[in-house]
Amino acid sequence: MRKVLSATCLGAMAAFAAGAAYGNDELIKMSQNPKDWVQPAGDYANTRYSKLNQINASNVGKLQVAWTFSTGVLRGHEGGPLIIGNMMYVHTPFPNKVYALDLSQDNKIVWKYEPKQDPNVIPVMCCDTVNRGLAYGDGKIFLHQADTTLVALDAKTGQVAWSTKNGDPGKGATGTSAPLVVKDKVLIGISGGEFGVQCHVTAYDLKSGKQVWRAFSEGPDDQIMFDPEKTTEHGKPVGKDSSVKTWQGDQWKIGGGCTWGWMSYDPSLNLVYYGSGNPSTWNPKQRPGDNKWSMTVFARNPDTGMARWVYQMTPHDEWDYDGVNEMILSDQNVNGQERKLLTHFDRNGLAYTMDRATGELLVAEKYDPKVNWTTGVDMNKSSPTYGRPKVVDQYSTEKGGEDKNTKGICPAALGTKDEQPAAYSPDTQLFYVPTNHVCMDYEPFKVSYTAGQPYVGATLSMYPPQGESHMGNFIAWDGKTGKIVWSNKEQFSVWSGALATAGGVVFYGTLEGYLKAVDAKTGKELYKFKTPSGIIGNVTTYEQGGKQYVAVLSGVGGWAGIGLAAGLTDPTAGLGAVGGYAALSNYTALGGTLTVFALPQ
Repeated sequence: MRKVLSATCLGAMAAFAAGAAYGNDELIKMSQNPKDWVQPAGDYANTRYSKLNQINASNVGKLQVAWTFSTGVLRGHEGGPLIIGNMMYVHTPFPNKVYALDLSQDNKIVWKYEPKQDPNVIPVMCCDTVNRGLAYGDGKIFLHQADTTLVALDAKTGQVAWSTKNGDPGKGATGTSAPLVVKDKVLIGISGGEFGVQCHVTAYDLKSGKQVWRAFSEGPDDQIMFDPEKTTEHGKPVGKDSSVKTWQGDQWKIGGGCTWGWMSYDPSLNLVYYGSGNPSTWNPKQRPGDNKWSMTVFARNPDTGMARWVYQMTPHDEWDYDGVNEMILSDQNVNGQERKLLTHFDRNGLAYTMDRATGELLVAEKYDPKVNWTTGVDMNKSSPTYGRPKVVDQYSTEKGGEDKNTKGICPAALGTKDEQPAAYSPDTQLFYVPTNHVCMDYEPFKVSYTAGQPYVGATLSMYPPQGESHMGNFIAWDGKTGKIVWSNKEQFSVWSGALATAGGVVFYGTLEGYLKAVDAKTGKELYKFKTPSGIIGNVTTYEQGGKQYVAVLSGVGGWAGIGLAAGLTDPTAGLGAVGGYAALSNYTALGGTLTVFALPQ
């Protein structure tokens, strides 16, 4: 029977305690044990893949509920638990409770942390009061609270080791993302693009909480931590003032480009990867230029914060196509050559495969055929517009102008995929992607900036593509060819994170509340069970006492479920989502439950 923190974990802590890099080494070693789930995405590569195979394609249909746990909180439950030895750490949306459960003692609550936060932060949170999860390192559990406090909790006792403020909610900054521990640092982003926050990623010292570096998405080179000669896009130096010269005047100071998505890390290259979000405002007429470096993939050195390379996916965004989705790292053979790849499923409906060492763009293809705002990316390396999407005038909100309702744009602002993370299986070399199948009407209008007030400047409505009724697909994607291998229709958007396993099974959840298991090769549905509320959490697996378990948080909410979560009825409320997902209330209700599954004895 494993102790509260297993002997393996404690040994790793002691062995690496002397070196500054031990947080990295410890987590790498711990991540290689498939019995645990020690990082938000399972590993540094963000694959959400488990080597556990006790549950497999031949027996998954026999799954049963093993146990459940009520979080005591309503609204949207994103993310998933961490499992370290015998301990499971469960988080909630605001007020951001953390529970430590001992899996070896009937899931007894060992400790609970409940921060005291000003509820005035709730209306500043753009798309529900969600939190995407916890991180572990140095014997601590790290939580990014809604009020932007980054707190380090002793993993054994729940006592606060240190805390630090990462932003100012009074100016619209909030905390929703999961931290990432790299070496002797904790990295965290910030939310607030709908309030004109100048957004950033910050590294804090693992032991003390002291700020080590902060890199903004927009601004002068010293603020964005670019070297004009060494930081590259498409292999070429970005040059001096690469950001500020793409904004009018000082607009970059309220430029958005927030960093509330997932981060990944390649220890061999010593690079951290993440994406930045939409520029502020949503009205493109008010911010001429490419608005760099919003909507961008960043590769940074975690020690210094300096950017190695960048790639802006949607210059001068006209549709709120945040670029924050996860960067999945894999090593695959492309055209007879082993490549270190980065695959990113962007909100804009394009899936990108890149060389993660150099930033070279290898593939950029639509992963929903209904995407219509662009005909695709210019892949001609000698072209002056290489790497840029080719915009269709009919769906350009810039061309339409202010107070003009541009109709039938696909995808909607919540993207072909939002933050709900995909999974990658090295067994099939396929990506398993939860998607939204939703279009929109988009009407920009002039808006003035006031610190702490919404700075949106557009009215939206959302609906399925013309002639169709389903709003989601769960797909298998070949990142080397840019092709859909198989696709399963879902009535609503698939807003849960996927899980791939060595058992040849892929798991995901639905907004109505079903946990589903499908065959990794064919997509055939093998199992489903309806949990107490809609699922926007990420599916996790672990082993305890020789038995494999599958766990998922249910609790409807997030952007797609904001109408239910916040009791909104105006179809254009919730930044356009309320009307599109009005029927969701016919299938599920609010709740906050962890449901854990296993095979029968």
